Amino acid sequence: MTSPAALAHPRFSLTEPLPVPAPGAGPAQLPRLLPRHGAVPVRLTDHLRAYGPVPYRGRSGHLIREAAAAGLTGRGGAAFPVHRKLAAVAGAPEPVVIGNGAEGEPASNKDKSLLWISPHLVLDGLQLAAEAVGSLTIGLYVHRNPRLLRHLQVALAERVDARADRAPVELIEAPSRFLAGEASSLASVVTGGAALPRLKDPRLSERGVAGRPTLVQNVETLAHLALIARYGAGWFRAVGTSAEPGSMLTTLYQASGRADVTEAALGTPLADLLSLAGAGAVLVGGYHGAWLATPEAAGLRLSNATLRPAGAFVGAGVLAALPAGRCGLAETARVVRYLALESAGQCGPCFNGLPRMAAALSVLALPEGPRAARRGMGGRWPDRAAARADLERWTGLVEGRGACHHPDGTARLVRSALRVFAAEAGLHCRGQCTGTEARPFLPLPPEPAIDAADWS
Repeated sequence: MTSPAALAHPRFSLTEPLPVPAPGAGPAQLPRLLPRHGAVPVRLTDHLRAYGPVPYRGRSGHLIREAAAAGLTGRGGAAFPVHRKLAAVAGAPEPVVIGNGAEGEPASNKDKSLLWISPHLVLDGLQLAAEAVGSLTIGLYVHRNPRLLRHLQVALAERVDARADRAPVELIEAPSRFLAGEASSLASVVTGGAALPRLKDPRLSERGVAGRPTLVQNVETLAHLALIARYGAGWFRAVGTSAEPGSMLTTLYQASGRADVTEAALGTPLADLLSLAGAGAVLVGGYHGAWLATPEAAGLRLSNATLRPAGAFVGAGVLAALPAGRCGLAETARVVRYLALESAGQCGPCFNGLPRMAAALSVLALPEGPRAARRGMGGRWPDRAAARADLERWTGLVEGRGACHHPDGTARLVRSALRVFAAEAGLHCRGQCTGTEARPFLPLPPEPAIDAADWS
């Protein structure tokens, strides 16, 4: 369960009222998705005062064309063009529309923050997406967090009382699993099954929830859609780059230990978001992302155009500056063990590959000298060179072979760690380690759930 503190927006103070944009003008500067000041949830009356009612047009194709002109891509991690997802479902018989707020990434707090502070912007976008594809079956899918669920129930009740929506929205609880937010897992849960990724086609746009054509959109994406419907494609493109327009919410972990959720224009230098002085490395894209050396990260931007050539990608906007006193191999080994335990175990890459990768990385991350290591390994000296060779081999074997992208993302993280922390691995082979702080830095749940019942 997410703690109440994680739902607050640490950069906001409560000293100023919610700003009211001029009608039709839109907020000219960032943030757009969250109030400029204050972590207090925005009630429906204040939301309508700021933005006006949802601009229903009664023409299903209009918003799809506007989304295409805006260049909006999904903010859940895949960055798929939103208009293409809308068009794939529009006109299908009895489509289902689900807003996906179940971010499984333990390092990401953006969707929880958005749902807590600006729920009505998300719910506006959900209604607009449903109208665009001709759906009256709408759901909002979030993790089992009693406090957040109660908060969303209040927001939905406000909208019912105000008769603000075309169709009712059902709140659907997601199990607290890393893969529960994967689109086919979501469809399984909503249909009444377990949160397990689907092993093969068809696409959800063809057969998803209860066998019906289904649109799944991340909640931040829906909030952007609500603003585009009000202010237009040109307004959306006023920030960002021509190839990657707009802004996105990012979860930032500074080397100082401070954690923030903030909104940034795509194309923003990473050095403007993270304080890189003294950072040992930078994690970009979360636990399915990649490590970058600090000097390399300092010259890159929050855009796939600059990150992909470096082996990274924007993903869901998680950025972490690893403090110099933390061992990058140890941090990666902790995360990969978690990812291995969180796999669905339905296919070979997850069932066999990820546990082996986790075990080999744990050996490589051992910082003890020869005597201590022999005591911990039953009198045997761990062969770190063999462990590294195994990791190189297994990262290649698991890629592209799973039912979902979980093994691919894990392999990406491991491969980047082997590259960025190569010198550290050499020190470990000699019984040395640059880490001076044993306390973990990257956030993980206290203990991953591993019972089959936790998938449903």
